Amino acid sequence: MSAVPMISESQSLDMTAWTQTRLSRVEQALSQWVGDGAPAGLGDAMRYAVLDGGKRLRPLLVLAAYEAVCSGATASEVHDDAALRAGMDEAALRAGLDEAALRAGLDEAALRAACAVELIHAYSLVHDDMPCMDNDVLRRGKPTVHVQFGEAQALLAGDALQAFAFELLTPDNTLIPAATQATLCRLLARAAGSAGMAGGQAIDLASVGVALTEDQLRQMHRLKTGALLQGSVLMGAACGHAVGAAYQALSDYGAAMGLAFQVVDDILDVVADSATLGKTAGKDAAADKPTYVSLLGLARAQAYAQELLAEAHEALARSGLPDTRALAALADMVVRRSH
Repeated sequence: MSAVPMISESQSLDMTAWTQTRLSRVEQALSQWVGDGAPAGLGDAMRYAVLDGGKRLRPLLVLAAYEAVCSGATASEVHDDAALRAGMDEAALRAGLDEAALRAGLDEAALRAACAVELIHAYSLVHDDMPCMDNDVLRRGKPTVHVQFGEAQALLAGDALQAFAFELLTPDNTLIPAATQATLCRLLARAAGSAGMAGGQAIDLASVGVALTEDQLRQMHRLKTGALLQGSVLMGAACGHAVGAAYQALSDYGAAMGLAFQVVDDILDVVADSATLGKTAGKDAAADKPTYVSLLGLARAQAYAQELLAEAHEALARSGLPDTRALAALADMVVRRSH
């Protein structure tokens, strides 16, 4: 395996500033949209599940991938190229939209995709924490939704968040082309459903007390955790109309980074405490669930996380995109995080 590409000082990115700017947009949008008009206290439970907590890694991946694809290209070039390939934006081009309007459509699609994937993530946590699943009482440093609002309201809040994610991707009166909206819905549905997150959770529940092979454990985590992280990258790429080698490289990056996230999660479940994690530490071992640490040992699991990080960087290097610094920094953050 070749060495991880290094970023020189001349190429350095102020990741703190980059993150703060984009998180501010995401938080403002989520605060404005989530739970608006929901009856009978449902909106309160939805907002509790989504707002004021979490790393927002998935929205950041959407925006970083979108910006990487669009780096060095004008909105007109992105739209023109996509229209020539797939007719995605012919209506917008015929309407004679100017550069600002075309860029606004791209930006709106990316922001809505970023919020939608966070809603799917939040709904999954609400349901996973319930007594019928992981039966956890702590999430993001506060009581879980079913503890705070009751099981029935938590179930409904998760259902509503899942549905609202797809509503966000299909707005009325928008510059986002219908084909782009459909692509985003397909990518998110696949990442969240039986071929992704839900399927992985089913395997996880069926694997309690079972001795899985490394291949079986890898497949479970590629679905349970990795699919939505990879899907976030692909949704950002789709907003910028990436195709061919660039799209495949971003897909490979997302797959490696998504699996690395779970490997590190398994490590932190062993080495960190509940206060640091913001959720119950040691619960995987207590529940007799297979993890990378239980299968490989702590040192080998830590080495595997570094190998996956190298794979993610290598994928970015072959993407051909002019600026992937934010994606590279996010991969580093995933592997080096402490919670």
